[in-house]
Amino acid sequence: MEQLKLNLGLLIVFEGIDGTGKSTQCKMLAERLSEKGIGNISLAEPTRGEWGMKIRQLLTEGRNGISPEEELAWFINDRKEDVELNINPALKEGKVVLMDRYYFSTAAYQGALGFDPKEIREDNEKFAPVPDRVLIFHNSPEKSLERIESSREGKSVFEKRDYLIDVQNIFKSFTGANIRFVSSDASLEDVHAQVLCEVQDLFELKL
Repeated sequence: MEQLKLNLGLLIVFEGIDGTGKSTQCKMLAERLSEKGIGNISLAEPTRGEWGMKIRQLLTEGRNGISPEEELAWFINDRKEDVELNINPALKEGKVVLMDRYYFSTAAYQGALGFDPKEIREDNEKFAPVPDRVLIFHNSPEKSLERIESSREGKSVFEKRDYLIDVQNIFKSFTGANIRFVSSDASLEDVHAQVLCEVQDLFELKL
């Protein structure tokens, strides 16, 4: 099937703390778009680039003397590369860009460390495209931690209960016409149906 290209690309972002099923739902939407012949690309942050790999190492091994300010700068540098090399080119090609995490995660996670989430969001929007739709997934931090522990060994430095509660509260504070909140307590199929409902207005084709 020949892929349908949009006149202008779309940017759809999947956000939320780990263990809410956002990555799974991102993959499911990519599959649905492909089935409909809609060109799409899935990206994730942190990336596999130079700065993204530094962040991934920090997440698994701990900060090891890296200050919160340095950590935030790494996220910004990683995103600037992602925007230049991946996001903007795909949007210009008329593709639907599906992001597993974006600057809302930076605002929420770094905000829980004491930074101003609003300021982080504003700073990112000076260079990063504003999403057409932001899907913020949520469930209880306890359930998220349970899913994390059952899916892999150990937790990252960002996966402690009290910290995740603060992060989720910041996610819940985000407002905007492009933001939708999705409960991930239902079955995969029911959550996927809710995702389709929340993005359908962006497409002429029935998803």
